[in-house]
Amino acid sequence: MRVPGAGRLAGLSPRRRVFVVGSTLAVAAVVAAAGLKGSGAFAGPASRPVPASPGTVVLVPGYGGSTTGLNVLAAWIRRTGRATEVVRLPGNGTGDLAAQAVILNGYVSRTLRSGKGPVDVVGFSAGGVVARLWDAEDGGARKAERIISLGSPLNGTRIAAAGNAADPAACPVACQELVPGSTLLSQLRKIPLTRQPGWLSLWTQDDQVVRPPTSARLAGAVNVPLQAVCPNAVIAHGQLPTDPLVIGIVLSELGPGPLSTPRQTECSILRAIGSGRGLPP
Repeated sequence: MRVPGAGRLAGLSPRRRVFVVGSTLAVAAVVAAAGLKGSGAFAGPASRPVPASPGTVVLVPGYGGSTTGLNVLAAWIRRTGRATEVVRLPGNGTGDLAAQAVILNGYVSRTLRSGKGPVDVVGFSAGGVVARLWDAEDGGARKAERIISLGSPLNGTRIAAAGNAADPAACPVACQELVPGSTLLSQLRKIPLTRQPGWLSLWTQDDQVVRPPTSARLAGAVNVPLQAVCPNAVIAHGQLPTDPLVIGIVLSELGPGPLSTPRQTECSILRAIGSGRGLPP
């Protein structure tokens, strides 16, 4: 069978080549099976072995707790056959980040007990800091295969610092913890990342919430500014979970195998994946 767009596969990393070909073949297999069933040509047994679970992706919202953007990303992930769990954080996601990490641990543990593993974690904005805390304090490396953070202030953000300086009473616990150099972030920086290279950190240079945007950089992770993949990309902080480029990268990086660094030659293909157009012809 000829894979559409095969002429462009050479421009993909090995991991993304496998993802694109696998997705195409999977769709073809479903279509073929449906055709056989409809024509009556297939006379197999009524019961078939249930395939092993492809796993679950747990998504962690950012400061404020809104899940709107992550719900969009979760819908895209489900189209690949993976289940999703979008974490609901107490106190609108403005409370103690360590307490939020305990909530995340509950979601992951329940998923594993239910047999719906393996687990991957995606953290948006402060949700990536929550994932980092959970990974370091709750043995995340034993529970999740990979973590992807989107525009996460892993080293704090000046916005929190300015808010705390202007009116400490109006800066909740999570806001205080996201001040660069806070006790929480300082302690976290002393804990080395054990999952190498099982962490992908994506951020946009247009970020006006996480300042500087490079606060998303994490030692030992695969660190990728989106403009290094698509130089003309204009992506605001709040657009990260729903932008086609981000969706394309996330979809192609989830699943088994080592993480890879997206390349500039893959810009159009990743955007196509994340917009539902598949591999360009």
